[in-house]
Amino acid sequence: MTALSLFRTPPPDVTVEVSSRRVSAVALSGDARGLHVTAHAVEPLAPGAVVPALNASNIAVPDAVAAAVRAVFERLGRRPGRVALVVPDAVAKVSFVRFASVPPKVADLDEMVRFQVRKAAPFRIDDATVAHAPGLADSAGREFIVTQARTDIVAEYERACAAGGAHAGLVGLATFNVINAALSVDPSAAGDWLVIHAQDETASIAILRERHLVFFRHSGADAGGPMTDLVHQTAMYYQDRLAGPGFARVAVVGPGLDAPGVVADLERRLGTGVRALDLSSVVRFADRPTPTKSLIDTLTPALGLALASKA
Repeated sequence: MTALSLFRTPPPDVTVEVSSRRVSAVALSGDARGLHVTAHAVEPLAPGAVVPALNASNIAVPDAVAAAVRAVFERLGRRPGRVALVVPDAVAKVSFVRFASVPPKVADLDEMVRFQVRKAAPFRIDDATVAHAPGLADSAGREFIVTQARTDIVAEYERACAAGGAHAGLVGLATFNVINAALSVDPSAAGDWLVIHAQDETASIAILRERHLVFFRHSGADAGGPMTDLVHQTAMYYQDRLAGPGFARVAVVGPGLDAPGVVADLERRLGTGVRALDLSSVVRFADRPTPTKSLIDTLTPALGLALASKA
């Protein structure tokens, strides 16, 4: 079973994202200095076909999702045998664990991580796919970012790809790959920064300390309250619990930020400028010199997974 990935394992040349509203795909060539989108496609899904959730079945209409996968492959002009797959943030629980010392053997570290997250897991840990990546290190030890997802739910997305004609060789979370895209644009990543991924009905917020993820929060469609309130709460946590000196940059992606006044409200609450993530320095589109913001919003998670592999 493929593990959820943070920042590892080179994916294939084609990346597919399945979200609650659409299936999208990109085909890429080149490297991080000259990455080219040779083809891309987006196929809408009917409401209710995919219902992202942590602890319930996600693919409500498998035939519709498989048909959308086949449709994007047809529009790409190729049927890849193996793809990378981006799934919604709601599929996984993200947590942070810290160890005073890290064992040298990977198997021992894996066991330590699983033991640490077992009690707080929202499902049986034996039924979960668990992945981890190193986070911030200091005098108190090393932090790890841990993702947990029910293996059967991840398999639903993999089966949708298989029914569409491709094997999902790598699976990653949407906002983790928005972070990958942001890090590709600004590899120096000095200071603290905020990444906001405002999707159709949900929002995810991440705080990075230079290149290290130190905070992650996903808010589902049933959370209630405006997204700007969630950002404000995150900023308060950042100041109080993370001793944050202030964000060096705020990068935003997604249609949830398009409503009038949202960006201005964020800038007022955060006390700094808010800018849409611009991928033009690292990605070129073969069919257009300047892609629209809407297209970038849609394709950023898939592009982030590709960019991470080319770094």
